[in-house]
Amino acid sequence: MEQRITAARGLWLRRWTDGDAGPVLTAFSDPSMRWQSSAPVSTPDAAARWIADRNEQWASGSAFSFAVTDDTDTVLGQVAVGAVNRQHRTGWVSYWTTEQARGRGVASQACRSLARWVFAEAALFRLELGHRTNNPASCRVAVAAGFAVEGTERRKLEYDGVRYDVERHARLATDEEPAPLPPVRAPQRPAPL
Repeated sequence: MEQRITAARGLWLRRWTDGDAGPVLTAFSDPSMRWQSSAPVSTPDAAARWIADRNEQWASGSAFSFAVTDDTDTVLGQVAVGAVNRQHRTGWVSYWTTEQARGRGVASQACRSLARWVFAEAALFRLELGHRTNNPASCRVAVAAGFAVEGTERRKLEYDGVRYDVERHARLATDEEPAPLPPVRAPQRPAPL
């Protein structure tokens, strides 16, 4: 059964499908995406495996991952809740957007919709997320999606031999819904020559 959720006017969350392998492969060809998967997604088979993994996690109830799409069903990114702990009713939120979707409010709207879905349908109480402190764009997404800053985890992550502090955010099912966001901005068109 397809799970499709309205995220904002012109923006949708839906389950990943086998037909998304091409867009996944394109998204992961962006060098900034290399930390978004535990294994490289650099071939069509790897993209298909990535999608299969998301669907296996959904089936087991350990994670719920959505493709973020526009009205034409173009994949703009992903939003997910993983590390689901049923005893404590907690989960870890992650998100990414394609290069063309960045800076348009896509991730913030998608995270808000994911949180509403998780609290209502997956019956979780607390959602957490974290970002490197040198990533202010990710911080803006978290705050706009209603995730309160809770503190800094010193030198938590290591990439290429460098350790990074991580700022932790959380949103509770009992938190007030954040103020409405402006509509998702249209993609930027190149200026005429």
